[in-house]
Amino acid sequence: MTSTAASHSPWEELVTSALLGTDRRTPPAGLVPPGKDAPAALLDAAALHTVRRRAGLLPAPAAERPEPAAHDPRPQLPAAARRRLAQLLADRSASSGAGGRRGSAPDLTELLPQWLATANEHGYQAPASTLPALLDAARARTDLRPQALAFAGPLGLWLARLNPEWKYALRGASGGSALPDPGDAAAVQRLWEEGLFAERVALLTSVRRRDAAAALALLRTTWATERAEDRLMFLDSLRTGLTDADEEFLEQALSDRSRNVRATAAELLSALPHSALAARMAARAASCVSLDRSGDGTGAAISVEAPHECDADMQRDGVSPNPPSGRGERSWWLGQLVEAAPLATWQGRLGGRTAEEIVALPVADDWGDELHAAWCRAAVRQRDAHWSRALLGAPGVPPASGPGTTSLAERAKLLATLPEPERAQWVAEFIAAHGLSEAFQLLGVCAVPWAEPLGRSVVDALDIARDAGSYPWSFSGVMGLAERCLSPEEAPRLEILTTTPDEREGASPGAGGYWSEAFQRLVSTLRLRAEMGVELGAVLSPTPPLP
Repeated sequence: MTSTAASHSPWEELVTSALLGTDRRTPPAGLVPPGKDAPAALLDAAALHTVRRRAGLLPAPAAERPEPAAHDPRPQLPAAARRRLAQLLADRSASSGAGGRRGSAPDLTELLPQWLATANEHGYQAPASTLPALLDAARARTDLRPQALAFAGPLGLWLARLNPEWKYALRGASGGSALPDPGDAAAVQRLWEEGLFAERVALLTSVRRRDAAAALALLRTTWATERAEDRLMFLDSLRTGLTDADEEFLEQALSDRSRNVRATAAELLSALPHSALAARMAARAASCVSLDRSGDGTGAAISVEAPHECDADMQRDGVSPNPPSGRGERSWWLGQLVEAAPLATWQGRLGGRTAEEIVALPVADDWGDELHAAWCRAAVRQRDAHWSRALLGAPGVPPASGPGTTSLAERAKLLATLPEPERAQWVAEFIAAHGLSEAFQLLGVCAVPWAEPLGRSVVDALDIARDAGSYPWSFSGVMGLAERCLSPEEAPRLEILTTTPDEREGASPGAGGYWSEAFQRLVSTLRLRAEMGVELGAVLSPTPPLP
């Protein structure tokens, strides 16, 4: 037999005929009985050879059995909570292709993050039977991963090693395995040298929370041999407990081979107001921004002279020389300098004025938006609540005429620096003055469950929109937040809004029915959250606010 003939097995001949069609490629005579219809004979022959191939399959060599998963000491879920978790995970796949009108039933997929957060707060372990569906859910939704992997525990990490589709759990996630006591130096060093990347990130974070200096010393032992992307993640973990003791290490990281590592080191150093980098940035920024009293007699103004170049020293300190498309180089460099300079710089530089007085000053030559935006980023980076209040202004003032930024995204970040009660009060007053159309991003950073003034303000604004007769679609985002963030105790008070209102003259046709459906869904979701909380032994924790 020639090599060509030997290379074509009967099975391959059948496959070729099936792909090309029996009209174009007649099956081999020996495989098809004479006189029989070719397509039918081809299928019969394929069935026969399939059985023959399977029967002749030799078993593969036995692989080494994997080590058993680490022991999980956490308590088992209550039976009712186990059933609820199975329902939430089953609904994820059932509703993934759903579209159109939502109806009045709760959206269970949006309640899964809350359920996981509460289960983790109580320290429950995941039932083994739910782990495949849980890991699949976290693969599809990155927002679920931190809570899902913490809940999955060591058994979830053990399973993830056996399925390539769950490899995300082995890298870039901090949960999933039992960590040694941070005080056990030998165990810590062993896991640091031998563990998976996810385990090492979790270990460094755990040690950092207990002893910042020990975590930094641990990182130093392998820093020079780590990959660039790993160095970036490890460096980012230093945000926890960042102190002046980290400055020397971060200064050295400014010379790292990776641009992202250098940028992160510069950002962390700028958050240390007494660091050498902060002082260098303050000197550069102060040389660009000054007080000008030679105006038209109406008072002082801020004068800006943006940098004319981005030299090597500026680049080493984290200033990116290349602006994004559509942005001027000088304004790009100025923004980075002001953002990285300690906010305490400006009181002395601008005549001893307070933050409120500084942001109220006019800025010459249309540099105001650029300067205020950079101050906003500085306030967020330095977690300076005083400057954040000054840049936010009063909630009742229209954003376009306020003292600081007009960007809702920037305002949301500024709000995140305020204490939780103050944050809720500010957003409640903003909604009362301006409605819900611009409040979605602001609500996303509020502590949950919403405090009483905020929750009542949101409900009142929705009620006003309902009475106006407009369609609720433009409020669907806020309504979804309300379903997850209102206190379940609000359900009885909202019951009256589930009825279909009379259509007013000029109202959108059918809008009343849509609003009734939306409020029915809100009430049923709040009641379901209450049930889930009882099943887990506590009030259900809403999804954490955005950072």
